[in-house]
Order: sequence, then structure tokens, then C-alpha cells
Amino acid sequence: MEGRAVARHKKRAADLGAWLCFEDEAGQGLRPPKGRTWGRRGRTPVVKVTAAGTKRVSMAALICTKAGRQPRLIYRIHLDRGPAKGRRKGFTETDYARLLDAAHQQLGGPIVLVWDNLNTHVSHTMRRLIAARPWLTVYQLPPYAPEFNPVEGVWSHLKRSLANLTKHSLDELTALVKTRLKQMQYRPHLIEGLTAKTGLDFQPP
Repeated sequence: MEGRAVARHKKRAADLGAWLCFEDEAGQGLRPPKGRTWGRRGRTPVVKVTAAGTKRVSMAALICTKAGRQPRLIYRIHLDRGPAKGRRKGFTETDYARLLDAAHQQLGGPIVLVWDNLNTHVSHTMRRLIAARPWLTVYQLPPYAPEFNPVEGVWSHLKRSLANLTKHSLDELTALVKTRLKQMQYRPHLIEGLTAKTGLDFQPP
């Protein structure tokens, strides 16, 4: 059922001559993901990290596909520098609108967007912003279906590359995250592999 729903979104994108874009978010704090590494027998490697507070890098990304075109990865970063009165912890509706506006400008055509049911995605404010963009058509992913979103693979690939790394400031971590994501942008075959891993057919119907 979920796969057929996504297939309908693909057909809709083809009918409109649009890019089919999947969106997702993730975050990374100063405590790195754990990963396997080498070490002397009987001596477990120890990595000292800075993990105090709630500082983290929030990321939102789009994987965009269109028949006859190379797939594209477009992303934005938001920094949460920890407790502060009135601080913005993550992406707002306005941030998502800016990401989509940037994608529309870079892709040069209409967009069919598929994303999950995050409260910010389905709020009245977000619906108003979507309605104001005639080039944008939006569909929600079925509940509990992350396996159909290729952007999940972006985060998995990114976090594997960050395993056991120590960054002692949010700015250092942000620079590394941006470098890793930019490297992915220049690897269309990687992005194609992430879309293929969903098991969905992205060829025109």
C-alpha cells in the first residue's frame, strides 16, 4: 500500500514535468556516533568527547529526481547553541519554505514534494506557505514508512562518516558536517544508490 502511494506521487510529478523531491531532517550533537575501530588486543580504544549541554547541528535535506536528469541533494543547516531564552531549537515553517524556494530556483521547475507528518510540515502556517507557491505540490509519506524516504540514507551515510570523531566546538562540527554533505552533492551515483535502496521505481511510468 505504501509503495503504491509513493508511485502515485511519482506519476503526478511526471504528469507535471516536475522534480520529485523527498525531504527529511536529522540532528547531530557533539557526542559522535559510535563505530568499530582498530585497537590493541585487550585495550578498548577510548575517545574523549565534549558532550555537555544541548548544542547540536540540525540538518534538513532534499533528494530530488527527474527523468533524464542527475539526482540532486540540496540541504540547509541550523545551529542550536544551547539554552537561551526564546532560542529556536530546529527548523521552522519559514525555514522549510526558504529551503523549498532555493530548491525551486536551483532546479528551475515545479516540485512535487514528499515528506513525513512532522507537526511543522502539517501546521496551518506551513499549509498557507505551500498554498502561496503554485509550483509546489505536497504529499505526506504514509505513517511509519521511513524506508521509502531516500534522505534517510543521507543521514546514515553521514553519521557513519562521523563515527568516533571528536569535535570540541559546534563550529568545528558544523564545518565537518557541511564538508561531508557537500561531498555527497558531487556524487550523483551515491544519491542514485540511496534512491535505489528504497526499492521504488523512479523511472517515468
